[in-house]
Amino acid sequence: MENKTLIRIVVILIIYLGLRYFGGSIGSKILYPITLLVTYLHEFGHALGAIITGGSVEALQINEDGSGFTKTLGGSRGVILMGGYIGSAILGNLLFYIGARKPKIAHITLYLLAAFMLISAIFWFNSLFTTGLLIAFALVVIFIANKTPFEPEVLMFLGLASIIYIVQDFNVGPSSDLKAYADLFVLIPAVVWMYIWLGIVLVLCFANFRLIFKRKSSKVVN
Repeated sequence: MENKTLIRIVVILIIYLGLRYFGGSIGSKILYPITLLVTYLHEFGHALGAIITGGSVEALQINEDGSGFTKTLGGSRGVILMGGYIGSAILGNLLFYIGARKPKIAHITLYLLAAFMLISAIFWFNSLFTTGLLIAFALVVIFIANKTPFEPEVLMFLGLASIIYIVQDFNVGPSSDLKAYADLFVLIPAVVWMYIWLGIVLVLCFANFRLIFKRKSSKVVN
């Protein structure tokens, strides 16, 4: 089981890194939807941060250049700000874990992901591009869950690609969130929070891999 999982991870890692660093313009075009998906997970993390702390979401937007923003009302500003970077890391790790260790619920996970995309597209509407993109994403995800046997591999690819992208982009992607977080907690500068958040993400990844490769203990029955 562990060997098969490791092989799947290595193959997916090779595909992703090959496309990113050796794929040229074609690789960039293939990975472009993944970039937008990572942006969605980031913004959805902000939205979840608002909802779980008693706030609400006014709008969610993804831009063509891979940037985005989320408008929220109420809730804990600290949790909402952290929810973008840390929240998307949690979601990416969760997708990766389910694909690697829980293939039987992979199709359900894809349906849930599609449902969240449709909710975001309809109820948090802010631009036609965002709504059209998320509906298209949702339809592709539903097709994969309904018509292909590759649900676990797709979840692993999406999760692993998201994690790698987040780690690589730690000093650029969440810059606005880090500045706002530093303004909120004035004693600690943004650059310190940047490494704190990166540390949290790396710990999450390490814990996830340990969980994935954890051997099931055998029970002795007398």
